[in-house]
Amino acid sequence: MITIRAAVPADAPRIAEIWESAWRDGHLGHVPDELVAHRRADSFRSRTEAMIDRTHVGELNGQVVGFVTLRGDELDQLFVDASARGTGVARELLADGARRLLAQGHAQPWLAVVTGNARARHFYEREGWRDAGHLDYEAPIEGGTVTVSCRRYELIIPR
Repeated sequence: MITIRAAVPADAPRIAEIWESAWRDGHLGHVPDELVAHRRADSFRSRTEAMIDRTHVGELNGQVVGFVTLRGDELDQLFVDASARGTGVARELLADGARRLLAQGHAQPWLAVVTGNARARHFYEREGWRDAGHLDYEAPIEGGTVTVSCRRYELIIPR
């Protein structure tokens, strides 16, 4: 059974674990080496703690297996543990994030996906998001940002 709920501070270690593993799976080979060098276990832990209040988790049979985080009108992070792929958790988290963004009054929810991450791009398109074009995304690192080649995906909103 899939459950989506607001994250609590006690979820942070599991979220950071999922984030680091899934991020590496989807990003290595598709992002600048400088960004990879900054994406260490401690950076995932500290960034998780800073975003816990805007994060929802997905549980499968009572175990946290994924999360979604919002920032402004952006669906900022969506990651699911490899063991939960194909279970529907990612779809439920994506739908939850989109609903929350719309409920907050954002007219055009969007997300960034690394250009080379074909699996994620296919997933978003299948779930009702459209590729709105190239985006130079400024990924935060200690002391600045790194520019990452991404695609901007926007939620298709029936008119």
